[in-house]
Amino acid sequence: MTVTSSAERRVHIIQGEYFVSDDPNIIVTTILGSCVAACVRDPITGVGGINHFLLPGKSQTAGAPDERMGVHLMELLVNGLLKAGAARERLEAKLFGGARTVKGLSDVGQHNIEFARRFLKNERITFVGGDTGGDLGRRIQYWPVSGRARQVLLSDRATKTQVQKKIAIPVVQNAGELELF
Repeated sequence: MTVTSSAERRVHIIQGEYFVSDDPNIIVTTILGSCVAACVRDPITGVGGINHFLLPGKSQTAGAPDERMGVHLMELLVNGLLKAGAARERLEAKLFGGARTVKGLSDVGQHNIEFARRFLKNERITFVGGDTGGDLGRRIQYWPVSGRARQVLLSDRATKTQVQKKIAIPVVQNAGELELF
């Protein structure tokens, strides 16, 4: 964990990890390519969390064995939120990532996006926005308590020039703020 100020603390997660917090001073960061991050919170209790997963394989069948890793990380996140005081019926989620980072190969990013959306629907978790797909990686910052998310698209050029992209999200009361820079 890197301390950025006396009040604000950053926690960085990588593929295969998740993090849950009710601390308003926590910012969780991650970098995504074809991976997907689910940012989930309960807006009433102020408990939120994020995970970072990549599904192996190419299966297009719901519940296929190659989706076990995604199910595992999604369940760890949801159970962590519930354990911290969140109510299942109030959970809301934003999804980020799922880029097609290597042209000419199977679209692993799209498979990850489809899995995440299907999981949210099956678990009746309200989808409130985010940004998925495309062909650029992303750097994500997420404030779990407020639900605020910030995304920077990373250029595929060697200079890694940062690109801004406006995100269209459904308007949902208490959905948290989404900020781009």
